[in-house]
Amino acid sequence: MTLASVRADLAARAPDLAIVELDVSTATVAEAAAGHGVEPARIAKTLSLRVGGRVVLLVVRGDARLDNRKAKAAFGGKVSMLGAEEVEAITGHPVGGVCPFGLPTPIPVYCDISLRSYDEVIPAAGSTRSALRIAPERMAELTGATWVDVCQAPE
Repeated sequence: MTLASVRADLAARAPDLAIVELDVSTATVAEAAAGHGVEPARIAKTLSLRVGGRVVLLVVRGDARLDNRKAKAAFGGKVSMLGAEEVEAITGHPVGGVCPFGLPTPIPVYCDISLRSYDEVIPAAGSTRSALRIAPERMAELTGATWVDVCQAPE
């Protein structure tokens, strides 16, 4: 899986999107922002969450923090983060490279409205050194994401 699965997914559904591979780690929001020369908020981080017995992916802007009350209301139950091993087993991507593309099996994807602050965001692309630049609306369209408001307002 990982980078190869994202590359194959994009080649099939969005061949105009280019994956950017860097020589430095982009596993954290700070590293990704520095590597791509953008502010941290432009990094689209993908959170792997459990809600009851189901797993969902939530893409939020890099400086956003999950609001537990909003998340519980939006997802219909208490939300918890998956552990690193479970994340990789379910998404096929390592922590720091998780994205809503190239998944081994369908997982519900949600995009937080915080992403709409930008015309272009930078999600990972299946590895800790790869990413792509994409409009938030297009990312949601390609992944079949549902828009939600589950983050605290940026400070």
